[in-house]
Amino acid sequence: MSGGVDSSAAAWLLKEQGHDVIGLFMRSGVAEQTACELPITGPGSARRQGCCSAADAADARRVADTLDIPFHALDFQDDFERIQDYFADEYLAGRTPNPCVMCNNWLKFGRLWEFARQVGATAIASGHYARLQPTSDPARPALLRGHDPDKDQSYVLFGLKPDLLEHVVFPIGDSTKSEIRATAKRAGIRVFDKPDSQEICFVPDNDYAAFLRRHRGELDTAGELVDTAGTVVGTHDGFERFTIGQRRGLGVAFGEPRYVVAIESRTRRVTIGTHDDLARDWLEADRLNWLAEKAGGEVLRCSAQIRYRHEAATAAVQQLDDDRVRVTFDQPQFGVAPGQAVVFYDDNRVLGGGWIR
Repeated sequence: MSGGVDSSAAAWLLKEQGHDVIGLFMRSGVAEQTACELPITGPGSARRQGCCSAADAADARRVADTLDIPFHALDFQDDFERIQDYFADEYLAGRTPNPCVMCNNWLKFGRLWEFARQVGATAIASGHYARLQPTSDPARPALLRGHDPDKDQSYVLFGLKPDLLEHVVFPIGDSTKSEIRATAKRAGIRVFDKPDSQEICFVPDNDYAAFLRRHRGELDTAGELVDTAGTVVGTHDGFERFTIGQRRGLGVAFGEPRYVVAIESRTRRVTIGTHDDLARDWLEADRLNWLAEKAGGEVLRCSAQIRYRHEAATAAVQQLDDDRVRVTFDQPQFGVAPGQAVVFYDDNRVLGGGWIR
C-alpha cells in the first residue's frame, strides 16, 4: 500500500468482496524512508501506484486503519539498493533503464510474494491498471491491458513469472482513474484526490546525473557531441545526462530541431541528428519472458510496444536463439532505446517481452 488512491481503493474493493486483506508497505531506506507500498491478502490483496515518501507511508497506515486491516512495514533497504545499482549500471553503459519494471519483477511480485506466503496468503494484489482473464489452462491466465487506455500499466508487468499469474489480483483493472477516485471518495478514503506519483522514487527531483554522482561518486563521463557523419559539433559534461530521442538541453543550436540518436559509453560520444535519423526498422531484444506462446521458429505477428507511453506498432518477431529475438516493424519507429523493454501484444493480451539490445 503506497498511500495513494489506487492501492487504497484496491484494498477497499477486496475487503468489500469478502477477501481477508493484509496491507504491506516496502521500506526502501531512500531519502528519509522514501518507500514503495503494496497490499496482499489471504484470498485476495491490495496494491500501490508507485514509490513514495515517508508521508505517503503514514497515509498508507491511516488507510489501513480506516479499512480495519492488518498493516506491515517491511525493511527492503538492501533489496532496493539492487534497483539503484541496476539503474546506475544501465545509465553508465549508455542505456536507458526502466527501474519500475525491475521493481515489479524483483520486489513487488518477488520478495513481497515470498512474505505473503510466509503469512499464509494465497494471492498478492496491486493497484496496477491491468487485467487477468482465464484461459484453457487455469494455472496460466492471460495478462491484459487495463480498461483505461490512459492508465494501462500492463507494459511494466511483462516480466512477471508465468506461474505467479494465478496468484495475482488486479482489483482496479476494469475501472478508469476517475471511477477509482469516486470509489475511494464514497468509501471515505481521505487520499481519494491525492495526485499521482510521476517521478522515480529515488530520483524525486528527476536529476539522474546528480543521483549517479551520489550513488557512484564523481565520474569522468564528459565527451564529444557529434552529428551522424561523425563530425564534432560540441562537447558535453556527461553522456549519462542524455537519453535516446531527447531534444532539449543538448547544448548546441541548429536551424531545426535535433535529437539524441545514439549514446556510446566506451567513447563517451553522444550522436545527434534529425527526427528522421531516429527512425528504426528493427531491433534485437534479449532476456525474454513469455506469458503466452513463444515466437519459436515461426515468425510471430503481433504489436510491439517499445516504451511505457508508446503506441504499440505492428511487427514481426523472429526467435534468433533461446533468449534473443529480432523485431521488424511494419513502419519505422522513433526513439528505440537500448535498455528499455519491448513488450509484445496480441490485441490487448501481453504475450511476453524482453530488453532492447
